[in-house]
Amino acid sequence: MLDEALFQGELVRLVALDADKVAEHFFKWDHDSEYWRLLAAEPAMSYSKKQIKDLIEKELDGDKGDLFFFMIQSLQDWRIIGQIGLDGVKWTHGDTFVGISIGERELWSKGYGTDAMRVILRYAFTELNLQRVSLTVFEYNPRAIRSYEKAGFVVEGRLRKILLRGGRR
Repeated sequence: MLDEALFQGELVRLVALDADKVAEHFFKWDHDSEYWRLLAAEPAMSYSKKQIKDLIEKELDGDKGDLFFFMIQSLQDWRIIGQIGLDGVKWTHGDTFVGISIGERELWSKGYGTDAMRVILRYAFTELNLQRVSLTVFEYNPRAIRSYEKAGFVVEGRLRKILLRGGRR
């Protein structure tokens, strides 16, 4: 039996949900253009719940043991507020990428993302025995950059003018 404290921080805990429930949350969040702009390099898209569910199931069914995906649940009211995951784990090298989003806009800048990141990093380093966790963040998201720095990330490089967003590179 897994230690529940492993997946819990001060504000959040990481939980698994079935594809139907995940799709419901993503459907709601993906219709917020600011959420999409901060999350993905791709143009904002509108997907149906079924399309989202199919994408999630395809991703999980194709998992080769290198994907660890969780929903973020608030400890205050048990509400699902975001998602976080480790993707592309390279076991030989002990490294992976992390991705996170807080979908509930009223909870942005309240510490939930930083807390969730600390929990997933603890999981990555102590449970999975990984050596390195990397991420990519857009320079126009200073709130996320501050959060990642609080969680222990340092800037190692910049991909300049790689993304065209709002008519600017």
